[in-house]
Amino acid sequence: MRKGIFIILICSYGTTKAQIPVEVFGGHKRTTVDIMFFKFFKNNQGENSRWLFFNRNRGSADYRMTETTYLPQFGFTEAISYNHERLKGFAPVLVGQVLSWGVYPKAGIQYAHVKKDITVFTWLVCETLEHPDLDYFLLFRYSPKLSDKVNLFTQVESVNAFPTVDSGNYNFIQRLRVGIQFKSYQLGTGADFNQTGNYTFTKAFNLGGFIRHEF
Repeated sequence: MRKGIFIILICSYGTTKAQIPVEVFGGHKRTTVDIMFFKFFKNNQGENSRWLFFNRNRGSADYRMTETTYLPQFGFTEAISYNHERLKGFAPVLVGQVLSWGVYPKAGIQYAHVKKDITVFTWLVCETLEHPDLDYFLLFRYSPKLSDKVNLFTQVESVNAFPTVDSGNYNFIQRLRVGIQFKSYQLGTGADFNQTGNYTFTKAFNLGGFIRHEF
């Protein structure tokens, strides 16, 4: 069942006809590569349908990596939501996630507001597994004009996991990006923060610079 959900979502990739932004972030502790986009499926008339496809592929490599510790990590997230105009941006969503440590099918509610200069994309989903985690995700992007050719580029992202059992760990991630946008490129500075634990938390951060390009 888990693999089936993920395969269905992956096979939908080609029908979105989306530009694909790729970000490389070089920090003082690790380098990450991030491919993330969301686009509506097209209907037979070439117009946006009610089905919205979210795609994210992310990998990281720690500079302290050895043969057994600080190994590379990866994550693939694919989601499909049904966006009826009467729901005013809210939609039921089905998520398939493959991480370095397992496969996680999820379902919940999503909100999307996508305009030329501003994007708000968020969801609250629950794993369809025993002892599930609740996940809350928020992406806020703002890129107003600075001149005829240059835009400001700002992005705030929050990824949160809340366990439903006392023995589970909380996981909170914040990612910040601030820079400029010129044509299909964005570049600037950024920071990633992570807190993991239950009664006590392990904290980590990664400061550096990023460059994004839409292919």
